[in-house]
Amino acid sequence: MRRLLLVILICLLGVRFSGAESIGFSPPEVTLQRAADHYQAGKLNEAAGLLRGYLVSQPDSSRHIPALLMLARVHADLGEPVTSLDYIEQIPREQRGPAARLLQGRMLVQTDQAARANQVLIALDPFDLTVAERQQRWLSLSDAALLADQPLQGLYFLYQALLSEGADAPVSLQARIHELLDTRFDDDGLREVVFMYADTNLAFQAMLKLGWRALGDGDKEQALHWAKKALAAPLGFVYRNEALALQAQLNDPNQFQRAIGVLLPLTGKYATFGSLVQRGMQLAEQQFRPEIPVRLIYRDTAGDPQQAAQQLAELAISDRVMAAVGPLVGAVAETAMVEADSQRLPLLTLSQKEGLAAASPYGFRNSLTTRLQVRALLDAAMGDLELTTFAMLSPATRQGELFAEEFRAAVQQRGGVLIAAERYSPEQTDFRRQVRLLLGLDPDAPDEEEQEPEEATDEEEEETESGAEPEEEPPPFQALFIPDYADRIALIAPQLVFYGLKQVQLLGTNGWNDPELLQTAGQFIEGAIFADGFFRHSHYPFVQEFVQRYFAIYGQDPTILEAQGYDAAGILLTLFNSPDIVTREDVRRGLTEIQNFPGVTGATRFDSEGEADKVLFLLQVQDGIIAQRN
Repeated sequence: MRRLLLVILICLLGVRFSGAESIGFSPPEVTLQRAADHYQAGKLNEAAGLLRGYLVSQPDSSRHIPALLMLARVHADLGEPVTSLDYIEQIPREQRGPAARLLQGRMLVQTDQAARANQVLIALDPFDLTVAERQQRWLSLSDAALLADQPLQGLYFLYQALLSEGADAPVSLQARIHELLDTRFDDDGLREVVFMYADTNLAFQAMLKLGWRALGDGDKEQALHWAKKALAAPLGFVYRNEALALQAQLNDPNQFQRAIGVLLPLTGKYATFGSLVQRGMQLAEQQFRPEIPVRLIYRDTAGDPQQAAQQLAELAISDRVMAAVGPLVGAVAETAMVEADSQRLPLLTLSQKEGLAAASPYGFRNSLTTRLQVRALLDAAMGDLELTTFAMLSPATRQGELFAEEFRAAVQQRGGVLIAAERYSPEQTDFRRQVRLLLGLDPDAPDEEEQEPEEATDEEEEETESGAEPEEEPPPFQALFIPDYADRIALIAPQLVFYGLKQVQLLGTNGWNDPELLQTAGQFIEGAIFADGFFRHSHYPFVQEFVQRYFAIYGQDPTILEAQGYDAAGILLTLFNSPDIVTREDVRRGLTEIQNFPGVTGATRFDSEGEADKVLFLLQVQDGIIAQRN
């Protein structure tokens, strides 16, 4: 604000901020320049001294009025409103611009001259002021009204400051309104605010105040009435959690529902995914039936982080749930986890965003991660197959980078060697360059068939005459890891063979688990190994039972989304079957003690950071089909 006002003053003074002396300004002009510099640097007393000297020595200067205004501002900043007013009133009334009159109104308030302040400020045309000045006018009008013991009018002006375009510090303004309602309004005044400002944040804040006062008076019924009304506020109401806290005080704070809150995107662009997870959870409700019934309370986040945090607070405080599941999307799960931590509510999220569970002792995550997939692949490659040398071909995407980092670190940690690593663009269709680089060949050299034939050696002639094929040199590594999806693998796999990369074990991620890949590139991926969190053709009996029951209800096969929802609900419902689970802390501790829960997404436990430690499904292309590897 000071900098903006300074610019305006300097423009009025006609003084530039640099080179004043070098371009021939007279000493008085240099004085003004120095005063402005001191003001900008916060050296108010030095600026005041220079300005007073200028006014005495240059009484007839054309810059006399701007100098007076600058000096008035200096004293206003020094907390000397009487002196500031004195300098403003030395400016002829007809020459006081909007900025001078706004400052005059502020100083009149500070000197307890409410009526004069109101008169000056009301007369100002808002369109003559900057956005910041308009807000300051509303705030000063509010102060003047409160000084005149007119709180309703003061509230109106304060609310206008909050609504003004480009409002500065809206949170602090909300706090001022909250304090004003608390200190200057009796119950009748608060009811008048509810009536006058119906369906606005002001009304909901007034309802909240009425609720707390009713609770203080021992009228719990009336307190609950106002709490419920305040909770009807739209999304974004700043004091929603306070309303929830009021409602919670009207209940037994140690009494919890045997209930689980579920946060899923049931509308919006992620609605399809949310609905599939919900199907899996509803199937689990039928399968896992604790002796003491447990409710699942669903809330639609619509993929909105703020809404998810608000809903989690409501589930924790109003519904008194003992645990929660979800959300799915990273940013939404992040805000929900922060709220879960503040409420000390165990949250089992299904998001793939890294670091979520570690953010809170009440955070757990049941999701298919890069770490789990890489671990499963290397258990097979370096354990069962005894491979030690690897290469990597990864897409230049965020997911590709995460897999590449994890794979590189895991190979090194286990004592293996990463011989080569290449990246490719997500839009790329020709992979010749990457394949040749992996093989240690010059990517710019022409292919062999394009080169001039050389004279065959005697040995080569003998091999040709005998019909024997010359032996192909094996690649410099034993296995190649490609963390991408089936549509891209269908392009890459045939080119590996075409450009000479053969006799190598292919390793992939869950993106390879697609029957269409067999149709497009089956012969080129025979023997390939990849990991997934769910395999509907698994030979495990409990997986077969889940698939059959799901198909009987919905007429289609489940995906990993339904499976994850089924397991998340199944883990908690199984935990709730214990009579020892009566508090949220019991749930949290119970989750940390789970060992090898037989989930359809793999046997599950949670590590010290709350991350699911699973035994994934290891899959392999065998005789043209995808089969579970024993």
